[in-house]
Amino acid sequence: MSSTRQAQSLFQSSGDLIADRRYGMAREFRERGDHAAALDLLEQTVERTPGFAAAWFDLGHLREVAGNRDGAVAAFERALAADSSDRHGAGLRLRLLNIGGHAMSADYVRSVFDQYAAKFDHALAALAYSAPELLAQAVAEVCRAQNRPFHFAAMLDLGCGTGLSGAVFRPVCDWIEGVDLSPGMIAQARRKNLYDKLDAGDLTESLDRHIRADARFNLVVAADVFVYCADLTLIAALVHDVLAAEGLFAFTVETHGDGGVILGPKLRYAHGEAHVRTALEAAGLAIRTLVPVSTRMEADVPVPGLLVIAERAPASPLSAR
Repeated sequence: MSSTRQAQSLFQSSGDLIADRRYGMAREFRERGDHAAALDLLEQTVERTPGFAAAWFDLGHLREVAGNRDGAVAAFERALAADSSDRHGAGLRLRLLNIGGHAMSADYVRSVFDQYAAKFDHALAALAYSAPELLAQAVAEVCRAQNRPFHFAAMLDLGCGTGLSGAVFRPVCDWIEGVDLSPGMIAQARRKNLYDKLDAGDLTESLDRHIRADARFNLVVAADVFVYCADLTLIAALVHDVLAAEGLFAFTVETHGDGGVILGPKLRYAHGEAHVRTALEAAGLAIRTLVPVSTRMEADVPVPGLLVIAERAPASPLSAR
C-alpha cells in the first residue's frame, strides 16, 4: 500500500466543509495526474485550516514529487505537529528526507493495518507471499539436524496479522498465542479459530508482560514483522528472555547490501546481515540458520530478505541450582 493511498484512507474531516471540499478536489486532480492544480488547492486548504494533518501530508508528498525538498520537509513537519500520533507517517517521510523525524509510530502502523485487514490475505496472495511456509520448512530442518521433534508445546506469533503463520504452525504446536498491533487484524485472525489466545498490542510490551509473568515459549515466530521495527537489539533481548531453554526464534526480514538498517521508499525497514547478527549475539541467541530468501514480490521483482533461526542455549546444571 503506497503512502499516498494510506493518507487518503486515513482522511478525517478538518471540521470545515469548504476545506474538506477543496481537499477532496485536490485528491481528484492528483489521481488524474494534474499535480499543479492539486498543489494549488492543497495550499488553499492548509491556509484555511492550518491544523488539517491529512492536507499537510498530501501537500508534503506533492512538493517532494515536484522536487521541492524544503517545502516537503516544512509540510511534513506541519502534518506531524497537527497529529502527534502520526497516523499518516509524516515522521517516516521526514526520515526519508534525512532530517531526523522519528521511528515508525504505533498509531501509524495500527491505522494502516486496521483499514487493510479485510483484504490483507488476498493482497499478500497477489504478491506471492511465502514467509510462513518458508519459516516452517526451515524450523523443520533445524529440528531434523538436531534430532529433535518438529513439535512445540507453546508458540508465540509476533505480529500475527490475520493468522497466516498460525495456520502453518498449528499442526505442530499444542498452544499458540498471537499478538498484533492492529485490532482489525486480530479480529480477522480470531475468525479462523487457529489461536489459543490473541491480544492486540505492541509486541515489545507483550514480550515484557510475558517475561514478568515468567511465561516461556518453545518457539517464537515473526514473519515479515520487523519491516516495521528499526533496531532489533531490544526485541532480540526480550525474545531471549521469553524463550524456554533450547527454544527457537524464527523470523524473516527484508535486507540490503550494507550492514545497518535503512528505511526504504515503501516505508519499510531493511536490516543488513551484520545488524541481525549483532542483535542476536548481544542477546545471547545462537544462530542456527541465516540464509537469503525472498518472501514476496514487488512489481514482479523478488524482494531481498533474510530468513533467520536462532536458539536459546540449554540451561546449564549450574544455572539450575
